[in-house]
Amino acid sequence: TSHMLASILQSAGYKVGLYTSPHLKDFRERIKINGNFIPKDVVTRFVEKAKPVIDEIQPSFFELTVLMAFDYFKKEKVDIAVIETGMGGRLDSTNIITPVLSIITTIGFDHTKFLGNTLPKIATEKAGIIKSNIPVVIGDKSDETKFIFIDKAKKENAPLSFATEFFQIDYVLQAVEEYQVFNVKQKNSIVYRDLKLDLLGNYQQKNLLTVLTA
Repeated sequence: TSHMLASILQSAGYKVGLYTSPHLKDFRERIKINGNFIPKDVVTRFVEKAKPVIDEIQPSFFELTVLMAFDYFKKEKVDIAVIETGMGGRLDSTNIITPVLSIITTIGFDHTKFLGNTLPKIATEKAGIIKSNIPVVIGDKSDETKFIFIDKAKKENAPLSFATEFFQIDYVLQAVEEYQVFNVKQKNSIVYRDLKLDLLGNYQQKNLLTVLTA
């Protein structure tokens, strides 16, 4: 979802910062501007500069990485930053920001040791990113979790949209290991015809609707 959003915004001409985790091969995958990794010398300079703070408050690896990303995006004057939470949301380091939009993707049994062992408990932690008067998009309207998001959004006076109510997938044509093609409908009318996505997996359908709603 984060990568799709960043790609769309970049294609529209914006200078886009993207923060995601974890990384696969290179630490710098976590912090990008317009698809380019943060330079190695920027990473090393930041760590050197932050050493007194590191010694004083002993931040976690993730906290320091978030700080590095925000500092880099500010100095490079990005137009917009797509920030992925690390775990949960309510207590996540990234939750310090006031966004223009919050997005909560499909709820699954992730990090149950920290977030809870039921979907409602996990959803409550995820709902912690919902801010006062900031619009929020929910990727999936599950009977088990929808009321948690509805209640939290009401308390925060945050406009709420469920992606699966906003758009629907009409059909799927999948070319093995290459791409999948969708018609996306809204109110029984096709609004995106033959939309090609090179991300595979059925769950990408919900991610796509989430991105389009956002």
